[in-house]
Amino acid sequence: MSSLATAFADGAVVAKRNVIKIRRVPEVLVFVLLSPIMFVLLFAYVFGASIEIPGVNYREYLIAGIFAQTVVFGATFTGAGIAEDMQKGIIDRFRSLPMSRSAVLIGRTASDVIYNLLSIAIMALTGLLVGWRIRGSFLDAVAGFVLLLLFAYALSWVMGFVGLVVPSVEVINNASFLVIMPLTFVSNAFIDTRGLPTPLRVFADWNPVSAVTMAARQLFGNTGDGAFPVPEAWSMQNPVLYTLAWIGLILAVFVPLSVRQYRLSTTK
Repeated sequence: MSSLATAFADGAVVAKRNVIKIRRVPEVLVFVLLSPIMFVLLFAYVFGASIEIPGVNYREYLIAGIFAQTVVFGATFTGAGIAEDMQKGIIDRFRSLPMSRSAVLIGRTASDVIYNLLSIAIMALTGLLVGWRIRGSFLDAVAGFVLLLLFAYALSWVMGFVGLVVPSVEVINNASFLVIMPLTFVSNAFIDTRGLPTPLRVFADWNPVSAVTMAARQLFGNTGDGAFPVPEAWSMQNPVLYTLAWIGLILAVFVPLSVRQYRLSTTK
């Protein structure tokens, strides 16, 4: 078996181990799933009442943003899981086994796809209850969900790298929000960015979170039949392509970087 096939086979075992942990600590899964429900209800019934987006139903506009926000916040779960394994010595146990070095990262990021899949499914059901509807074709809707999962998977490698370099779980929980909060809230996830001051509007239009939100919004057919004026930035005119470019760039940079950091961290 080639080294790459061995890495994926060992990674599948690690992913299974992470999924089995859900049965032992089900509270983690419960809170992971409750969080997106809370955001959907909060923005739909509290903030949504005072936010108006011209040409589109706000609740349909909102759901793609909640999807994007949840997968971005969910990436911290990967970093926290790896930091916890490093802190508790689980990685040292893995090192004593005849397994691929990169299997831990492959397994962690793969198992977190399941968390994101469950979160998106719960959000979609909640969204349907508050008035969200998929206006596009079935295949476009599937493409929208797949794009969100691919974006989440790429971000998992970023946070996996962060989980390897921080000294504890507490650090990653606090540090990651310094990056995630501006990316999420200075975007088109919840508001029309045309009303922002120019520097913030430019940042929002080229923000990858805005791109994946706009891409999902278009694929779900939630742009008000073309009535919603799309920003003139190329990233917003071609959100699917721009999002795929970000996914490719993040994976190209952080997969080798994370594997290298894992080797450095486990050979100290």
